[in-house]
Amino acid sequence: MAVAPAHPKLRRGYPLAVIAAGALLVFCAVLPWAGLQATSGLIGAGVASDVRGIDDAFGVYTLVAGLAALGCGLAGLLSRPRLAALALVPGGAAVLVLVLFVTEGSGLRDRISIDLGELLSIEPVIRFGWFAALACALAIVLLAFMSLVGRR
Repeated sequence: MAVAPAHPKLRRGYPLAVIAAGALLVFCAVLPWAGLQATSGLIGAGVASDVRGIDDAFGVYTLVAGLAALGCGLAGLLSRPRLAALALVPGGAAVLVLVLFVTEGSGLRDRISIDLGELLSIEPVIRFGWFAALACALAIVLLAFMSLVGRR
């Protein structure tokens, strides 16, 4: 007795999820990734200056990787679901680029850090957009891998 093939809607789940994660990665590229924050305990206030992802070359690379992952997911949705596994490449590249933004690029390394106690504190910070982009890039890698090894 032959086993019936998987329901077509179930086989399209991973490519659809790769599309969603790729679109979210593209959105996260325009969110604030890093900033410079100055606070003063004397006046009880502070100021911040943010850097969006697309303000840096690494953010543009992440945006392109998100578009490529979206395209891979779309190819998997329209033809064979296993084509969504190609999103492993742009997803992995996005993870690498996001790590390089913090360690190598003009993300945080070139910023100063001054701590004068209660008088003034200036420090670089990583904003929520960078963490969201990293989560989306890791989700792309995971979902692309699952589309490769998932049910046939």
